[in-house]
Amino acid sequence: MNTRITDLLDIKYPIIQGGMAWVADYNLASAVSLAGGLGIIGAGGADAEFVRGQIRKLKNKCDKPFGVNIMLMNPDADNIAKVLVEEGVSVVTTGAGNPSKYIDMWKEAGIKVIPVVASVAMAKMMERCGADAVVAEGTEAGGHIGEITTMSLVPQVVSAVDIPVIAAGGIGDGRGIAAAFMLGASGVQMGTAFLVTDECNIHENYKNKVIKAKDIDSKVTGRSTGHPVRTLRNKMTSEYLKMESLGASLEDLEALTLGGLKKAVVDGDDVNGSVMAGQIAGLIKEKTTCKELIENVMVEMRNTVVNNMVRCMDV
Repeated sequence: MNTRITDLLDIKYPIIQGGMAWVADYNLASAVSLAGGLGIIGAGGADAEFVRGQIRKLKNKCDKPFGVNIMLMNPDADNIAKVLVEEGVSVVTTGAGNPSKYIDMWKEAGIKVIPVVASVAMAKMMERCGADAVVAEGTEAGGHIGEITTMSLVPQVVSAVDIPVIAAGGIGDGRGIAAAFMLGASGVQMGTAFLVTDECNIHENYKNKVIKAKDIDSKVTGRSTGHPVRTLRNKMTSEYLKMESLGASLEDLEALTLGGLKKAVVDGDDVNGSVMAGQIAGLIKEKTTCKELIENVMVEMRNTVVNNMVRCMDV
């Protein structure tokens, strides 16, 4: 399937794997890229040399295009930005800040720059700064989120910019991909669906919690602090929301979640850890490989489009 995104990134399918901190390592990213999507290493809060090691390990397993997600609040962001150039990364996606000071350096090195945005204003700013595309991520996504839904955000961003738009947030199957294309997107980014793949090295407790999740099981903490985060509900989220409602200080709230994502990903603590996942978790019912996931959602996407066209013609 050819779209503006597959042409831009030289990939087979218009599917990008989210750059999830503590989750998106070289093993997952290489599997996604080998399956025809674009695998992304999540730099998260890691230092530059750790990221360099992840890139080199991926290159030993995979000769396809791949990317790195850099969280711009990371204290080592300047050094990570340089490592991406030194190691010949194909694509960089960015979050938690404005990447404009790095864009010229990246583009001179031939790196495609794709910021994640949660508003039309940010999308337009990124286009002016020279971004090659943007990921328009709705509030349905897991982890750190904005306020606007994917259904509302994507068409507004598509109308506002000329560069390709990748839809994200609440997309986990072929029907969601079909809907994203109808909204004008040229590709999709998926995160939660990749959590339960065989190549994802998170703890089995985390995977099982995603698989068992119902539609009402995601909660957003941190709205009062200005840093909302979507996770699956557990003891930690209940305590956080109770403290938040009582006006707890930012320091006390942060103390409750400190190291929470690592607890869930590495230790398998699905009671007190931050089990980040999007609202689409209720649709994820079985473990699979990255290749099976990508190929299955693409078949479902095509069938969804064809079947709906037939229904319209019958009417």
